[in-house]
Amino acid sequence: MYFLKRILMAATVLFASTLPSHAQADTEIEVGYMPILPVSQLFVALENGWLDGDGITVKLVQFQNGPAMVQALLAGQLDVAHLGIGPAMVARAKGADIKVVAASNKEQISLIALKSLAGYFDQDPATAFARFKADTGRKAVVSTFPVGSVPETVLQYWLRKGLKINPDEVDIIYQGAAQVQQALLTGAVDGAAILEPILTNVLQKVEGSKVVVAGPQMFKGQPGAVLAVREGLIANHPEIVSRLVDAHKRANTILSEYPEEAVAAVQKYVGGGRMDHDTVLAALQASTQNFVADPADIIDGTREMRDFQLEIGTLKAKVDIEALFDTSFYSELK
Repeated sequence: MYFLKRILMAATVLFASTLPSHAQADTEIEVGYMPILPVSQLFVALENGWLDGDGITVKLVQFQNGPAMVQALLAGQLDVAHLGIGPAMVARAKGADIKVVAASNKEQISLIALKSLAGYFDQDPATAFARFKADTGRKAVVSTFPVGSVPETVLQYWLRKGLKINPDEVDIIYQGAAQVQQALLTGAVDGAAILEPILTNVLQKVEGSKVVVAGPQMFKGQPGAVLAVREGLIANHPEIVSRLVDAHKRANTILSEYPEEAVAAVQKYVGGGRMDHDTVLAALQASTQNFVADPADIIDGTREMRDFQLEIGTLKAKVDIEALFDTSFYSELK
C-alpha cells in the first residue's frame, strides 16, 4: 500500500501541473472496453481515480467482443478503445481514424487442454490431434474467440506455422469469454486457445486440465490488447491523450510489479465481479511478464500478425503499421 500511496500522490501533482488552464469545463470521453484481464490497466487507472476529474469525465461502454467494438469505432461512437490488436487493425483497415498509443500485453494466448486431450501433447505435438482422432474417432474440439480476434489468429498461426497442419484437423468453435470458460468447465470442448483468468480458473477447477502450449510457443512476440484513441482526440486534446497514456503506464507498473495491489480493481470488472480474490490474484501473478505498456514492444509482432492475417484472409486490406501506431506520447514519458 505504501507504493500505491506514493504513486497516487505523484499522480495528483502531475495532473495539476500538466492540465492547461482552459480545461476547466469537463471533456467527456467515451471509452470502449471488454471486461477481460488483458485490459486491466484501464481498471486499475479507473479505480485509483487517475482518469475521471480535473477536466475529464469518462463514459464507459462495455462490449462482449472485438467485432462489436470495431462497428462502434466505424460508427464514430468511441473516443478511446481498449481492444485486441486484431480488431484494431480491422477497424483501421476499414477507415476508422484510430492510433495505438500504448500496448497492454503480449504473448497472452496459450492452449489449455482438458484431460481428454492433454495427454496427447506428452509426445509429438504435431501429431497430437491426429492421434486423438485415431483413438476417439472424432476431431478434438477447441474453443477460441471469434474469427479475426487475437486468440483465433494465434491459434491459426500455431496450427499452420507451428505444427504445420491443416486447421481442418481440429474442430474449432468460436465463442465469447464466458462461453469459452463454461465450455471448458463442463467438458463441452477438449481445449481452448485462450487467456487469463480463464486459464487459472479452469486449472483450479478441472482435474487433469493443463496448459499444453504456452504463449511464446504458439506465436513468439504475439501482440495482445492495446490502448487506441481517435486521431481527433489527439488533434484536439493531446493533453488528455498524454494523461491516458501516463495513467496506463503507471497502472502497468502495478500490474507487472505489484499485482496484489490490482486485485480489487480487476475483480470489479472481470468475470462480472464474481471471481474470488485468490483466483484473480493467481491470474494476475501468472500474467506479470505479459503486461507491457510501451507500444514499440509490439510493433514487430503486429506486423507479423498483419501479414499472417492477410495471408489467411481475415484481414481484407493491408494496414500501414507505422500509420497505426503513435509512439510519441509514450516516448515523452520516458
